[in-house]
Amino acid sequence: MTKGSGEPTKVSQSEIVSFEPATGQELWRAKVSDVDAAVDTARRAWPAWAAQPLATRIELVRRFANEVRKESDKLAELISRETGKPLWESRTEVEAVINKVDISVSAYAERTGQKRLDSALQGTSAVRHKPHGVMVVLGPYNFPAHLPNGHIVPALIAGNVVIFKPSEKTPAVGELLMQCFNRAGISAAVAQFFVGGPDEGKALVAHRGVDGILFTGSAQAGIAINKRLASNPGKIVALEMGGNNPIVVIDTPKITDAATLIIQSAFTSAGQRCTAARRLIIKESMYSAIIDELKSMTSRIIVGEPFGDPAPFMGPVIDNDAAHQMVESFLYFLSNGGKAIRHMTRPSDDLPFLTPGIIDTTDMADRPDVELFGPLLQVIKVKDFDAAIAEANRTRFGLSASLIGGSPQDYNRFWANIRAGIINWNRPTNGASSKAPFGGLGLSGNHRPAAYYAADYCAYPVASTEMDQPRANIGVGLANS
Repeated sequence: MTKGSGEPTKVSQSEIVSFEPATGQELWRAKVSDVDAAVDTARRAWPAWAAQPLATRIELVRRFANEVRKESDKLAELISRETGKPLWESRTEVEAVINKVDISVSAYAERTGQKRLDSALQGTSAVRHKPHGVMVVLGPYNFPAHLPNGHIVPALIAGNVVIFKPSEKTPAVGELLMQCFNRAGISAAVAQFFVGGPDEGKALVAHRGVDGILFTGSAQAGIAINKRLASNPGKIVALEMGGNNPIVVIDTPKITDAATLIIQSAFTSAGQRCTAARRLIIKESMYSAIIDELKSMTSRIIVGEPFGDPAPFMGPVIDNDAAHQMVESFLYFLSNGGKAIRHMTRPSDDLPFLTPGIIDTTDMADRPDVELFGPLLQVIKVKDFDAAIAEANRTRFGLSASLIGGSPQDYNRFWANIRAGIINWNRPTNGASSKAPFGGLGLSGNHRPAAYYAADYCAYPVASTEMDQPRANIGVGLANS
């Protein structure tokens, strides 16, 4: 069976089907899981898992890393088939999955360390951390292994059990990832694979037996989760959402390097990264040189299937619906004052391949403040650095921002005034380190950064005052006996 859109779709009320974006071929099919049964299984498994020594949980996730190493070629190939990513990029994702374990172990020790303060009269004051319980991880399709893994590993180390529902567009990768956990000795009740679409995701979010939601995806879906749980403050919610990210270019003699950084920021993963640059803001004195170089370099980008030779820089977007929406967005800009620098094209009507699009939107009266999740870059020309900072902050999002060029003093001013959770200088907007916190503000997140800081939302601190024997007296306010 083939499907031109390449879109994983619920073809009935009981199945999820995944298709390869690059070919349209069916890849994977499975029945939708039962929400109540999954939560009940997780709740019964949690007490025993939480009671395991921390050293045991750490040893088991280290075994998981070894299982991924054994399956690295298979997992990378599957990521490429199910997402359309070039194989070289999928291999880097698998490496990130493996590396996440050691990073998470270090982060847990640093972020949730125990503390004790002894006092002869008042006993011992202690701070320790407890897991929340049953955590639901809702994964995205753009990094179907690495991003959910960034929630799952810290949650398991902390003593939570996990129900992982991957995106309905990339369930096959999610299944193989969870099989690696299970083969490492972490049971399928503790690290549970769940098949479902948006309806099942909503049911898991609302389920009274779920203690936390760890979400990566669009702002629209994240806001819906936040609204649904607004009256339930006891349920931990960590939202990693998207961005309308700016990359700002001011004075620099390094024109080719600047253009390279822009291309890496805007078009890696076919623009399907939450940290991808969506807006290129250029000081007018640099405009001509940067745009000329950018056009020249972009024309050489190879767009192709994941296993092509020579290797492509970009594969397709996830499905035909996404491709259609990106082309429609490009045409919208053209119809509302935008000027094409490089036209976005669609080589095949049946498959979701796109060439990078670049459009000058300087003269648009009302630029939409949305995340356009694909290879489309807006260019905005400004007079000076102050105008560039003001333009960069003209968004409700606040995930990633980069400055190219300028002096250390310029970067200090940029860092101090830009509203973003990730701020870079002469580096791309994407490619954040897992050894640092990852998150944004505004529509980009709810101040629960992931990556190195994931330990913060996977366990909660508990303060205790403790003595070996009860000892107390009331010194004031009692009548004489």
